[in-house]
Amino acid sequence: MNIGNLIKIAIQSLFRNKMRTALTMLGIVIGIASVIAMVSIGQASTQSVRTELSSMGSNMIMIMPARQQRGGVDMGMSSSKSLDNKDLESLKNNTRYVAAVSPMVSSSKQLIYGNNNHSCSINGVSADYLEIRKYELAEGVMFTDEDVKRYNKVCLIGQTVVEELFTNGESPIGKTIRFGSIPMTVIGILESKGQNGMGNDQDDIVLAPYTTIQKRFLGINYFNMLFASATSEEESELAATEITYILRSNHGIKAGAEDDFDIRTQEELVSSISSISKVMTTLLAAIASISLVVGGIGIMNIMYVTVTERTKEIGLRMAIGAHNRDIKLQFLSESVILSLFGGIIGIILGLIISYVASKLMNMPYVVSTPAILISFLVCAFTGVFFGWYPAKKAANMDPISALRYE
Repeated sequence: MNIGNLIKIAIQSLFRNKMRTALTMLGIVIGIASVIAMVSIGQASTQSVRTELSSMGSNMIMIMPARQQRGGVDMGMSSSKSLDNKDLESLKNNTRYVAAVSPMVSSSKQLIYGNNNHSCSINGVSADYLEIRKYELAEGVMFTDEDVKRYNKVCLIGQTVVEELFTNGESPIGKTIRFGSIPMTVIGILESKGQNGMGNDQDDIVLAPYTTIQKRFLGINYFNMLFASATSEEESELAATEITYILRSNHGIKAGAEDDFDIRTQEELVSSISSISKVMTTLLAAIASISLVVGGIGIMNIMYVTVTERTKEIGLRMAIGAHNRDIKLQFLSESVILSLFGGIIGIILGLIISYVASKLMNMPYVVSTPAILISFLVCAFTGVFFGWYPAKKAANMDPISALRYE
């Protein structure tokens, strides 16, 4: 019996019991759809995180003080004074792979303009901060190195701060706002960046010269952290190595001793988040794959029922010359076609689910071609594996006993 006839007979047999065929395929459909949707959503979330981090600066490097321990008690990073102006100047002047460096110091108080107030942190940075963090100016100008030297009371504000304080629609440029009791002149407004992937409002921000925050607000001479950008994304690790060497030298850290600072590159953050996302995606896909096993068992069960129902037909085919191999291939082809049809419907359903989910969660729509190919192969394997034993049972029937079967 040729392949064409086998497929034709198998399809005719399946269409005799449309409802039973549809219910049998349901387990395969649900399993494949779940796997496709979970993999696509997982990859979309990873891509979304990469996009978010790239918007912060794909070659950004963060240098933070190491967490402090006193008497076995974790004092956090804020108690450390390990990063200072000497480190800033060294990184500016003695590096090959670092394109820009900006310190950051923060203070939190009430921001006031007229009768409006808003709780916000003010970040003291240098003029390079906008380039490092990929912020753009919507209006006004960035403060200069001269403003930094003179501790000038000037600032830039984000769109959320504009909306909270300037409710009458007036331009904030040139206006004076108070941060606690200290007046600050607004010289620039930042372009809106919206929320990041962790739900933080990137427009709820005030930037000022770091020396202004150090001298006029906090009375300190060290930094909370340093932001740097590598000359390119590919050279981020080289820049991090270079920074490590310079800071260890500045801080007099001996060979073998632990650093009193931590360095994080964007690639490390992306890799960490991607690893977590892959683990979760794999776990969810594995759970969804249980439906495939259930669907395969359903196919086996129905094929056993089909073999029993068609015992006389099997005996008649054998009586007119059909070989055991023909009978086996006939029932095996029914099982495979049942599984593949279910797989195709499941793939389409999974793609639709992942598309809808991507729109609802505001993520990119990602089609995982490997997941589709693997799902198709798994369907074929499921049809063969779970259809083999019923097909073998049909092929091993005694023709005389089969013809006498009632």
